[in-house]
Amino acid sequence: MLLKTFIQKWFFRLFTLIVSAMFASGGIASPAKDAPIAPQSDPDMVFIAFGDPQISNYMFKRYPIFQAACEDFHNNNGSFDALLMAGDIAENGLAEEYQIVYDGISGLDCRYIVSQGNHDIRLRSYKQSTERFTSFVNALNGDDAMKSFRHTEIVNGYKFIILGADKTAFEANCITDEQLEWLDNEIAAENGKPVFVVVHQPLNYTHGLPDTWNSPVETAGGIGKSSEKLEKVLNKHDNVVFITGHLHSGFGEYSYEKIGNFHSVNLPSLCCNNDFGDYNEHGIGYVVEVSPEKAVFRARDFMQGKWVADCDFSIVFDVKG
Repeated sequence: MLLKTFIQKWFFRLFTLIVSAMFASGGIASPAKDAPIAPQSDPDMVFIAFGDPQISNYMFKRYPIFQAACEDFHNNNGSFDALLMAGDIAENGLAEEYQIVYDGISGLDCRYIVSQGNHDIRLRSYKQSTERFTSFVNALNGDDAMKSFRHTEIVNGYKFIILGADKTAFEANCITDEQLEWLDNEIAAENGKPVFVVVHQPLNYTHGLPDTWNSPVETAGGIGKSSEKLEKVLNKHDNVVFITGHLHSGFGEYSYEKIGNFHSVNLPSLCCNNDFGDYNEHGIGYVVEVSPEKAVFRARDFMQGKWVADCDFSIVFDVKG
């Protein structure tokens, strides 16, 4: 178990007792199995992507949603190569919250690609948050590859670059010039091959911000002070897909936009309420099929085990002759 102290284990047992009582009185139905996760073509790679599960040890209504989505993942084990979560894994960054997530998604035959969100780090020291988060991700992957919030993964030849906070912040993200230089070099090393850059918060003024954050502060909801510099780095390169969460927006007009030379995708929350979308149900995300020519984002309701085909979209890459 990820839990280490007696108090953590006690709270976890209490949580499981409460959740068991909830299920005994009637919970969310299991997802259907008649619309399996199966590629439409013959892609090089398939990955599941969603944001903000925000599992809590006291917000009990989120757990059945999460559990139903996990059942869909396990029902389709072997049909995807990676599972990507774009931050806010745990509501308060507690060990017992990570244990709940681990118990739900561990054991899948895939690579786990996980970025840190503001909820994962904002209530404790940077050192403790880093150690707890990297231990969680490494336990999922069965290795010690993740040393810090900044991280890279290669899946079937495609690079995922995970950005992370360089210091604790409550809502925005702190990405230093040094990390931006590292990002620039990591993208450049791929020589134009499609690259997926993952961070929790979107760029300022994108994906409907500030309206989608419902704040009078114009920059609220975005990544913060590093936004312009990050945008410049992303725009230097071809075939970059920038993947974020944080906004809790459903499938719709704010899911995808082209920003200069790169593509920006904002993922819905898995377990929190989603707004500003054509489809705002709980338990939603994408199954992404990647080939050298394009990435197809297939919208899926994991909680119900069904496709939401009207909300699909594709990103076409600039393939050099």
